[in-house]
Amino acid sequence: MPHWAAHRWEGKPDERFEQIHRAATGPGRRLAQVTGQARYAAEYPEDGLLHGSVVSGGVARGRVLRIDASRALALPGVVAVIDHTNRPRIASYDEPYQDADAAEGSPFRPLYNDQVLYSGQPLALVVAENLELARYAGSLVDIEYEIQDHQTDLAILQNEAHPAPAELPKPRGNFQGEYASAALNVDVSYSTPIEHHNPMEPHASTVLYQPDGSLHIHDKTQGTQNCQSYVQKVFGLEKEQVRVFAAFVGGAFGSGLRPQYQLPLAVMAALALKRSVRVSLTRQQMFTFGYRPRTFQHLRLGAAANGRLLALAHSAVGQTSRFEDFTEHVVEWSGMLYHCDNVELTYKLAPLDVYTPLDMRAPGAALGLIGLECAMDELACALAIDPIQLRLINYSERNENEGKPYSSKALRECYAEGARRFGWDRRNPEPRSMREGRQLVGWGMAGGVWEAMQQKASARASLDANGNLTVSSATTDIGTGTYTVMTQIAAEASGVSLDNVTFVLGDSSLPTAPLQGGSFTVSSVGTAVQQACEALKEKLLAVARQACPAFSGATIEQVTFADGQLRLGEARVALAELAQHSGETPLQAEVTAGPDDKRQAYATATHSAVFVEVRVDEDLGTVKVHRVVSAIAAGRVINPKTARSQILGGVVWGVGMALHEETLTDHALGRHMNHNLAEYHVPVNADIGDIEVVFVEEQDDIVNALGSKGVGEIGIVGVAAAVANAIYHATGKRVREFPITLDKLL
Repeated sequence: MPHWAAHRWEGKPDERFEQIHRAATGPGRRLAQVTGQARYAAEYPEDGLLHGSVVSGGVARGRVLRIDASRALALPGVVAVIDHTNRPRIASYDEPYQDADAAEGSPFRPLYNDQVLYSGQPLALVVAENLELARYAGSLVDIEYEIQDHQTDLAILQNEAHPAPAELPKPRGNFQGEYASAALNVDVSYSTPIEHHNPMEPHASTVLYQPDGSLHIHDKTQGTQNCQSYVQKVFGLEKEQVRVFAAFVGGAFGSGLRPQYQLPLAVMAALALKRSVRVSLTRQQMFTFGYRPRTFQHLRLGAAANGRLLALAHSAVGQTSRFEDFTEHVVEWSGMLYHCDNVELTYKLAPLDVYTPLDMRAPGAALGLIGLECAMDELACALAIDPIQLRLINYSERNENEGKPYSSKALRECYAEGARRFGWDRRNPEPRSMREGRQLVGWGMAGGVWEAMQQKASARASLDANGNLTVSSATTDIGTGTYTVMTQIAAEASGVSLDNVTFVLGDSSLPTAPLQGGSFTVSSVGTAVQQACEALKEKLLAVARQACPAFSGATIEQVTFADGQLRLGEARVALAELAQHSGETPLQAEVTAGPDDKRQAYATATHSAVFVEVRVDEDLGTVKVHRVVSAIAAGRVINPKTARSQILGGVVWGVGMALHEETLTDHALGRHMNHNLAEYHVPVNADIGDIEVVFVEEQDDIVNALGSKGVGEIGIVGVAAAVANAIYHATGKRVREFPITLDKLL
C-alpha cells in the first residue's frame, strides 16, 4: 500500500475564497500591500491545510537505489512521503506536456523515475500537518544512490556544443573577406556567469481541494492560464476542474514564466490525499530550477579608419540541461543595433548535468549586449573615436536582420539627452586621466535595444448601475504596476473617472492573457483593455440613441465620454443611467485584441543609452558606481512614475551583473555553493549612487493604438557594459570576465 493511501479526508468548500479574491483585486489592494495584508501564494489560510516539504537530491547525476522514509513516517503528524516508487499515476508522464514557455526537448517531470539528472533535484515530498514538521521529517528521509560521472562546467564542454535550435539571421555579405581587409580589427572574448532570479517571494503553491474534486490553486506565477493548462494536461483533468489565482506576486523576473516543480508536487499530493496541500520552497531550493545561463562570447569587429563597421561576427556558447535545449536571443542584437553589411552570427549550446536555464529579465539581450557594447568601446578606443560618435557613425535606421525600417527609433535623442544630462562633453578620453583624491574616476557608456512585442490578449469591461467600471483580464502583476496602468488605460478609454474603475487580474477564469514578460503586457493586455472600453462605449451610445432623444442619430465621433457622462453639445447623460436602461446588469463588452496588420512592414523596438560614472580605489581595487544616467526611448510612457521605477530596478540589476552577481558552482560536486541571500551577492543601497532616468519623446502610431512599447526589460540592457567601459576608462585595465570583482582589477 502506498504511504499516503491510508490517509483520506474529504475536505470542505473554501468559504472564504471569493471574499479574499475580491479584497485582493478591489480598490483596497494598495492599502493591503503596504500594510502587509495582501496574500501571496504561501499565505492563503485553510482549515486542515497540509504542508509539503521537498527532499532535494544530493548528487549531480546517478540513480536512486533506495528511499527509506520510515523515520519520517514514524513522526506523529506526518501524513505521507511521496516518491517515484509510490506516487499516484500521472496522465502525461509518458508523453510529457510542454507548458507555454517550455524549451525544446522533454520537460522535467518531478518524481518520474529513479534517474537523478542534476544536484538539488526533488526526489521526495514529505507531507505533514505543519511546515516545521514537514521540513524536519524531510531531514530524516534517507536516500541511497548509484553515483555516475557528471559534468557541470561549461568551460570544459564548450567545444562540444551543438547549434541551438533557433532561427538565427542568415549571414549577410562577406564577413571573412571584409574582416581580413579592414583597416582595424578587434578580436575579443567575454564570459558571463550563471545568475539566479532571487525574487523576494519564494516559489510556492497552495492547492485548495474542493468537495467535488476540483482544485483552487494559488501559485507564484507570471501566467495563471499557463499553470491551469499545465495542471489540466499533466494530471488529466478537465479545464473546469482547475482554477489558478495569483492576485499578488512578490517579484519574478522570469522565474514564474514556467510552472516550477512545487506546483505539480502540491497537486500530486492534494489529489492523492484528497486534501488541501501547500508546498513552498526554501531560499536554497530557489537555486534548484531555472537561471540565467553562463555564456562565452567571441566578437570580431572590422572597421575602416573613420570608424565605419565593415564586418561583424558574434558567436556565443551557452549552457543547457541534457533534457532540454534552452535557447535565447544572445547574438541577434549585434545584427540589428548598428549598420553593417557583412555580419555572421552563431549560437551554440552545451548540454550539462544541470537544470534547464530560464528566461531572466531581458533574456539574451542582457548578455549579448555586454559582448557587443564592450567590443564597441574597445573599437572606439583603438580608433581614438568618442564612443558616442562611433555609434552615430554606424547608426542604423533599419533592423537589418529583418530588412525592415523601425516604426520609430529615437536612439539618437537618447545619446544626445543622456550625454547632456551626464556632462559627457567634459570627459577626458585618456584612461586614468580623471581622479578624485585616491579614487580613479571613469566615465563609460553603452547602447541598448529590446523588441517591442505584442501578443494576442482579451479583456472584459463591465459597467454597473452605479457607474462603476470593472475591467478584467487573466494577466498578472509581478510588481510592474499592471493594476495601476490598466486602470489608467481603462479610465481614459471609457470616460469613467479613475476612482470608479477597478482592474481585476490574476485569475485563470478571466479573459485570456499571455504570460507577463517580455515587456509586452501593456502593449498586449493594455490594447485589449482599451478596445473593450471602446466597445462598451459603442453599447452605451446605442442605449442613449434609444433612451435619450438628444442623442438620436449621434455617431461615436460626435459624442464625448468624460467624467462618467456621455456628452453631445449641451446634452448630458450619466453612464450609470445608461447602464440601468440597457437591460443588462452589468452592461459589458469583451474583446480579443492582437497586433495590427500595419506592424508587419516594420521592426519595433525600444532603445536606450546608459551613461555611468565609477570610482575605483587605486590601492584596493574596489569599485563604486557613483552615478548613472539612463535615457530611454519607449514610445508613449503610460505612467512615468511606475515606468521610472522599472528603469531604476533594471539599472540596479545591471550594476549587479557588472560587479556582484555570480552563482558559484563546485564542479566536483556539481552543486551551487552560494545558494542563499547572504553569499549570493546583489547590490544594496550602499552600492548604488544617483540614478537619473530620462524618457525621450517618441511618437509611434504603428506599434499599437496606445503607442506604448513597454519598459520592463530595456532598463537592464547595456548597463553592465557601460559599467565595464567606465572601469576601463578609470583604470586602463580591460576586464572581460564578469562580474568584475576587485581580484580581477588588482
